[in-house]
Amino acid sequence: MKLLSYIRDRLWFYIIAAISFGLVFLFLTAYRASNQLIISIGAILLMFIIFEELVGFLRKNRFYSDMQKKMDGLDQKYLIHEMISKPSFLEGEILYEALCDANKSMFEKVAEYRRSSADFRDFIEMWVHEVKLPVASLQLMAHNHREEFGEKYIEQLRRIDGYTDQVLYYARSENAEKDYIIKEISLKRAVANVAIKNREALQLAGASIETDGLDVKVMTDGKWLEFMIGQFMANSLKYTVENREPVINIYAENLEDNVLLHFRDNGAGIPVNDIPRIFDKSFTGENGHTYAKSTGMGLYIVKNLCNRLGHGIYAASEYGNFTELTITFAKNDHYRMAE
Repeated sequence: MKLLSYIRDRLWFYIIAAISFGLVFLFLTAYRASNQLIISIGAILLMFIIFEELVGFLRKNRFYSDMQKKMDGLDQKYLIHEMISKPSFLEGEILYEALCDANKSMFEKVAEYRRSSADFRDFIEMWVHEVKLPVASLQLMAHNHREEFGEKYIEQLRRIDGYTDQVLYYARSENAEKDYIIKEISLKRAVANVAIKNREALQLAGASIETDGLDVKVMTDGKWLEFMIGQFMANSLKYTVENREPVINIYAENLEDNVLLHFRDNGAGIPVNDIPRIFDKSFTGENGHTYAKSTGMGLYIVKNLCNRLGHGIYAASEYGNFTELTITFAKNDHYRMAE
């Protein structure tokens, strides 16, 4: 708080005080008071006003300056009432009580929305588990009657199953720490599991997989890792180039401080302007409009999971030639002891 701002805010008080001074002097003159008495009374009143304003300014300045300083240093501004002491002047007390009431109301609302969100997430998870049963039955029926239904029906059922998985993983990704188990996972085994799960889609697309250097273990959650690799593979099969055999190259680099898992395809690639936004929620980009309908959620969920698991993820691409996604797994002391 600046002194000039305080004086400007108190301008009406000073105008009223000046008028009061004038009336006092007028009455004293009318009653023929001596000049010394008039000057003495005026000086006493003036000193009283100056002293009262100075004390008021110092008290308010100390409180508001401290509040502003702590506010600037807080990431979560709503916690400001817990960082300041209750002031000793009325305006500050009213503000302090208002902050406390507002904070209490906010926490009640947040708790209400969290309960609602948790209930909705539980319902979604239950619904996904329930709907996967008839989908699995349809897949089995289509597989047993392959000649009658054909590969395209099987592929569409596989896509439905993949999308339901995506819903489930998205619902859990906000609280992934409650669902994952960090342990040593073989990259070779994880990639093999994903390839087996998507073998029919790979065969239908005529795609081949090339691997190298996957005989290495990383510290992560196997289920989440397979989901992330599965999302990469689904995108690679979705954005293929006509008259070009799809080839997926998956390889690992075992460096001193981390392990890099590279997933590279020879598909349509990503336009340069879209690369910085591919991990944004619901971003589909040019490819999403050109090649197929896309939700823009797959890579967003992958990025979210990597952040929560402590992994890095990066993308590189050349439009029309390739796309490469890289997951970085850090090596910690526990990892080295396990080796």
